[in-house]
Amino acid sequence: MNSFRTRLTLIMIAMIALSVSAAGLFMVKTFKENHINALEDNMVREMQIISAKMNWKSGEISSLFDYYSDEAKELQRYTGARVTFIRNDGVVLGDSNVDPRDMDNHLNRTEIKEALASGTGRSIRASETVKQNMIYVAIPVEVVPDQAPDVIRLAMSLKEVDESIRQLTMMLFLGLLVLFLFAAFISYRLALGLTRPLEQITKVAKRIKNMDYLARVKVTKQDEIGELGNAINAMADSLQIQMTRIQQNENQLESVLDNMINGIVMIDLNGKIVLMNRRAEEVLGFSARELVGRHYAEAKQQYELSKMIQEGLKNKQHLREEITFYFPEERLLELNLVPIHPEGNDFSGVLLVLQDVSAIRRLERMRSEFVANVSHELKTPITAVKGFAETLLGGAVNDEETARSFLQIIFDESDRLNRLIGDILELSKIESRRVPLIFSPVEVDTFVHKSIKLMESEAARKSIELSMNIEPGLYVEADEDRLRQIIMNLLSNGINYTPEGGRVSLKVEGIGDDHIRIQISDSGIGIPKKDLPRIFERFYRVDKARSRSSGGTGLGLSIVKHLIELHKGTITVTSDVGVGSTFTIELPVLQ
Repeated sequence: MNSFRTRLTLIMIAMIALSVSAAGLFMVKTFKENHINALEDNMVREMQIISAKMNWKSGEISSLFDYYSDEAKELQRYTGARVTFIRNDGVVLGDSNVDPRDMDNHLNRTEIKEALASGTGRSIRASETVKQNMIYVAIPVEVVPDQAPDVIRLAMSLKEVDESIRQLTMMLFLGLLVLFLFAAFISYRLALGLTRPLEQITKVAKRIKNMDYLARVKVTKQDEIGELGNAINAMADSLQIQMTRIQQNENQLESVLDNMINGIVMIDLNGKIVLMNRRAEEVLGFSARELVGRHYAEAKQQYELSKMIQEGLKNKQHLREEITFYFPEERLLELNLVPIHPEGNDFSGVLLVLQDVSAIRRLERMRSEFVANVSHELKTPITAVKGFAETLLGGAVNDEETARSFLQIIFDESDRLNRLIGDILELSKIESRRVPLIFSPVEVDTFVHKSIKLMESEAARKSIELSMNIEPGLYVEADEDRLRQIIMNLLSNGINYTPEGGRVSLKVEGIGDDHIRIQISDSGIGIPKKDLPRIFERFYRVDKARSRSSGGTGLGLSIVKHLIELHKGTITVTSDVGVGSTFTIELPVLQ
């Protein structure tokens, strides 16, 4: 912008300089011509006076030289000019400065010819006689009637004229120089006034280019530059609105991608990864910062994934596979590779969707195992009932003692079958959340005493000591019946798996102001560490023979876990084989 300001200033100064110079030259020329014209008019008037007052004589040429020379010298004293008298044939009769006898014939001189032809003659030239630049003015004088007129000529040196012109030129130059400097200053100020708003507009445009969409031009005048500033401001407003919308859309898209449960990886047609969401980072074990902008082969994932991507980029078709990944952890992933054709345009890459189906496959496996376990659990009592019934039908009914023994077994197995079906139905209702929970404040101290009271007879049969340690003043909001079912189930498990003479304890304490902790410990057989993660699964038994002999269905702990989750609580277990187990329940005070 400074170069533009400089160029504009120089152009204006050059135009002013040319204008001032031309004006000065024109003024000098005009002054010189006017001055010479005035001098000529003055000389003509003087010669007319001389012609009127002059006493013209004729006679011998030798006597005329002296007479006219004396007259010329006398007139020079009054006029200050060189006076020359010339006869009609060009002979110089007298001159105020030079002896006429030594002078050439002047008939062919320019001023003489013009005077004889038009009445006045003028010529400016260097005098051969006096060696100066002179102005010659001549007029004809009729001395003898009916004869060619003689000529009077005045000559003046132009030295004074030139000096006057030089002084005038100097004064004019100084005046024009001052005018030029003033005009140059005005030009600079005008250029500055024109370019300063443009500088501001340029700075604002650069800020907008650097994505500073809050930059605005301060418009002070409503001229063309002001209209340009308004246009820049309107453009910035439009860009700001558009960029805000784009930013909002990007934030929404980024939020959606980051919170998706599926991993998303976008790969362009050259195999470079251009997008990766947070879930994809977790699944693949690489950060987006490491992979985005690099080739997919640099991820160094397993061969099946790279081969699938390569095939998708080559065939440009939808591919679907399930692959087990072992890094960063073992999981089964469903991979969908979708070709990208934006708005019907040419192929631009593929979109890889990673879905972790480990939990789904595990649930499917658990469902399959559940069906198998239910079938097995139902088959055992049914087979027993059927077998003993066939034995009775085969004749054993006549033996009263054997019949009674077989009927007792049939009754026990039927009762076990009934409890098993009841637990299955109960677990099904709890898992499907069809069990309505009625929450109410429960006083923990009284509630635990009642629960312990109900289990005392069962514990007494095995000489097991029941103890409790309850922090006073605790309340919890819960479904009392379901909470009792949880406590009694865990106490029953502790009693069943604790040898005779053992002990089972129950401890309740508060955790801050919003949670309580219930711990049920026993001195039983314990649970191996390898079985701890699975004890809450349906039909899972650590000691299958012991479980069946105790009458357990294998669903109790699963029911307990689901009921605790319905109370928004958690249950954990710690155990040592041969030492005992401790179940820890944490429940919120308020639901």
